[in-house]
Amino acid sequence: MSNRLMHFEPFNDLARFDSLRGIEDFFRDFHVNPSLRALAAESRIKVDVTETEQAYLVKAEIPGVKKEDIHVDVERNQVTIKAETKRDAEDKQGGTVVRSERYWGEQFRSFTLAQAIDEEKVAASYKDGVLELTLPKKQPVKGKKVQID
Repeated sequence: MSNRLMHFEPFNDLARFDSLRGIEDFFRDFHVNPSLRALAAESRIKVDVTETEQAYLVKAEIPGVKKEDIHVDVERNQVTIKAETKRDAEDKQGGTVVRSERYWGEQFRSFTLAQAIDEEKVAASYKDGVLELTLPKKQPVKGKKVQID
């Protein structure tokens, strides 16, 4: 029998967060099953929205998409941007794809603004992968006073 006893502190590692020390090593050697590589995460359309007294200005990043493949819908105060990214056929020439991070498919972004948009005056342009929208605010309808006879 040994004469040495170790004092065991069950919560010592938690207090120093040593229990998470090896988490980086765990993920460093983590390999994805090749059959799961085809399940690419959906690319998110990133937008910046600024507001003036007259309009909302939207800049949306949609790189690698043709202008014809972008669709914008405006209904009252809701804006929807859809973009379809297409993948060209790849010639592997006898090799296998080791890693593919390029996304293809439909991207979708929808958001609601605080004030209704004048749908007839919306303007859009697309240059260098950035969609710019000018969304004029609809002027509030003023009520009419009715005189009772």
